[in-house]
Amino acid sequence: MGHFGFSYIGLVFWLMLIIPNLMWTRHQPKEYDSRNESKVLVAFERIGQVLVTCTALIFSDFNLRSWSAWTLWLMAAVLLMLLYEVWWIRYFKSKKTLSDFYSSICGVPVAGATLPVAAFFLLGVYGKVIWLLISVVILGIGHIGIHLQHQKKIKH
Repeated sequence: MGHFGFSYIGLVFWLMLIIPNLMWTRHQPKEYDSRNESKVLVAFERIGQVLVTCTALIFSDFNLRSWSAWTLWLMAAVLLMLLYEVWWIRYFKSKKTLSDFYSSICGVPVAGATLPVAAFFLLGVYGKVIWLLISVVILGIGHIGIHLQHQKKIKH
């Protein structure tokens, strides 16, 4: 279920997520338009963002503990977050087009949405916190769904 307490690992993951997104607000693709996004997907995304943020920070189960097979889940989550940072670096060095923003990396489609969702899911597995897993599924439905809709529009 989870043990209440501050998670410094959750904070690191959250910072790895939020800092590039804040930078993106000044470097959005010129053609970016969120006005026609599905209201249902936006609702899932917003609710998921709040739930994931809160859950990642308030359960100490995500913090480091002695080595076990479960540590592999944390290592996988960290690798996905590092790949997410690489994706952002590639985006910021690009021409910042919609194609750049909805691009894949290492075969991961719409990597800017998929990688952090998958990383937080694996963090939830590592911490054995069902609340983060549920929160991430809600976020993923909205966030990945919106990105896939945008990607579909630019491919047509």
